[in-house]
Amino acid sequence: MSSSSKKPTGVKDSYISESSMNDLWNVWYSELHMGSSGLTVKVNRIIESLESKYQRIDILDTDDFGKVLVLYGSIMVAENDLNSYNEMLTHVPLFVHPKPNRVLIIGGGDGGALTNVVKHPEVKSVTMCEIDRMVVEVSKRHFPKLTAGFNDKRARVLFRDGKKFIENGKQKFDIILLDLSDPIGPAAELFQKKFHRKVFRRLNDDGIMVAQSESPYYNAGTVKRMYKNLREIFPIVKMYSCHVPIYPSCYWTFAFCSKKYHPIVNFDIDRYKKLKLKNTYYNLDVHIGSFALPEYVKKLIGDR
Repeated sequence: MSSSSKKPTGVKDSYISESSMNDLWNVWYSELHMGSSGLTVKVNRIIESLESKYQRIDILDTDDFGKVLVLYGSIMVAENDLNSYNEMLTHVPLFVHPKPNRVLIIGGGDGGALTNVVKHPEVKSVTMCEIDRMVVEVSKRHFPKLTAGFNDKRARVLFRDGKKFIENGKQKFDIILLDLSDPIGPAAELFQKKFHRKVFRRLNDDGIMVAQSESPYYNAGTVKRMYKNLREIFPIVKMYSCHVPIYPSCYWTFAFCSKKYHPIVNFDIDRYKKLKLKNTYYNLDVHIGSFALPEYVKKLIGDR
C-alpha cells in the first residue's frame, strides 16, 4: 500500500524508550504532506521498530486503527482499516477480465492484495514481486488476516526488484497490479511512462493493469502527468476511487488501464454474485460508483 507524497514527521522524530512511553498519554504520530497538513494518530506504544536494507519499518499501537504498519514514515496498512485499498485494487480488474488466470503483483509486501486475489477461483497463479523480504516477515507477525494469502498454493512470492522483473522477464499476465509506494526515491521510476510501456508488453493481448494513483487533491501534479502518459500507452484508461481512512485526504485513486475491456461495460455481475465475497468495502454498487469522479478530478485528468 501507499500513502501520499510528503515530508513525513512523527514518532520517529521524537523516539523514547518503550518503558518510558508507557507512562505517557500524549504521544502522537503525524504524517504530513509537504509539512503543511496530513493525518495525526495517537500512539499507545511502539510494538516493533527495525530497519531493513531498504527502509525503516515500525509497528505502532493506536486507538482508532489498532496495529499500524509504517514504512519510511508513511502509514501503509492498519488492523482496523476498512481494507478498501486492497479490495478495490484487486476485485475491480478481476471481475472485469473474463479469464484472470495469471496475475502479477509488483510490491504489496503487506500481503493484502495477494490475499484478495486468491479469493477468485479463476486465478490459476499469482506472482508477487516484493523487494523487501522484511516487510513480508513483519506483516505476517502482526497482520495474520491480511497475509493469509501467502499460504495459498497458487501464490508465488519473489523477493526481487519489481522494475527489473518487468524489464527482464518474458512471461505474460492477464492482470498486473502495481501496489507501489509513493513516487519518491527508488519507486519514482515505477510511475513513469517508460516503465508503464514495459508493463504493457508483459500483458496478454486482452490484459489489464491497475496502479494506485495517489490523491488527486494532495498529488495533483503527479496524477495529471500519470494519466496523460497512460493514455498514450493504453487504449482504455479510467480512474476510480475509494475511501481510505489511514491515508492523508482519505480519498485515494486507481488507474484502470486495459487493452480491451471496459471496467463497467465488461463488469461480470453474475460472477460477482456467484462468488459471494465477504468484504468490508467492495460490492456491486461500489464497483460501478467508484468510476464517478468529482468535477475537479475530471478536469485534472482530462476525463472525457
